[in-house]
Amino acid sequence: MRFALEALFVDVPAEQIAAARDSYRSRAAGRGPADFAELKEARAKKPAPRAVVPPPLEETVEAAGVRVPVRIFLPSGGPPQGVYLDIHGGGFFMDSAAHSDVRNRALADTLHAAVVSVDYRLAPEHPWPAAPDDCEAVALWLVGQAETRFGTTRLAIGGSSAGATLALAALLRLRDRGVVDRFAGAALRFGTYDLSAHTPSGRLIADEYFIQAYVGHVPDRDRTLPDISPLYADLTGLPPALLVVGAEDILLEDNLTMAGRLSAAGNDVELRVYPASPHGFTGHPTALAATAVDGVNCWLRDRLTP
Repeated sequence: MRFALEALFVDVPAEQIAAARDSYRSRAAGRGPADFAELKEARAKKPAPRAVVPPPLEETVEAAGVRVPVRIFLPSGGPPQGVYLDIHGGGFFMDSAAHSDVRNRALADTLHAAVVSVDYRLAPEHPWPAAPDDCEAVALWLVGQAETRFGTTRLAIGGSSAGATLALAALLRLRDRGVVDRFAGAALRFGTYDLSAHTPSGRLIADEYFIQAYVGHVPDRDRTLPDISPLYADLTGLPPALLVVGAEDILLEDNLTMAGRLSAAGNDVELRVYPASPHGFTGHPTALAATAVDGVNCWLRDRLTP
């Protein structure tokens, strides 16, 4: 058998790949905070979220004894055909649901769906399991309330980076509760699925501060818990999943491994690898990123359309 990474690449126009390479050549390489002092500085420098019109509904929902703030976007031009549960990224310690307002306002209209964004608690002030507790609670609230609140039972979930990790952790919890079949799909962008440093891909990020912030209180031997590192989970019985990652992402191997494990467990999984793309690329101002986002949106629309 012959196997080459290029065989997994999404077919995108050559000019988009060339333009992306040019963009990243002129872009300074970034790095995450090295300690809590740098994290506080990075948070302070983060621009305020941009206002959107109409603004989202801001509510606090409750399930399983957990209360969580959410931001709800309704589509214009008619009732929602489904509900998308969005979990933002940021290394478990940065960003907020509000920083995704512009994207989620547009996404609600694109999908003709309600978009519910989770404002989960951040590390290190609130380390694991606070974030997955919050994400599970909102997912459970939707399972119980989506039809009454939004007039639809069609649900999907997704997230980017840490948000993808949390989305998969939430699905595993829902599977164990026997309600995961309520979700028609999961769109997972460049998640980190091994925080234990026990795999070669996990060791690539073992020194990153976000791991210390999120699970520094957990003994090394326990960081293979599926709720922390979904790569080690029993992955049977999950909804269809779309995994998106860039060929230049440090998490590429992690995502390849997760796609393989999901498939081996009998799930419907699609892996899309985009050339010349680093971590977080779908949020960058390139034509290639726009193509990738359009592809994710089409995939979600197919699963949320009755």
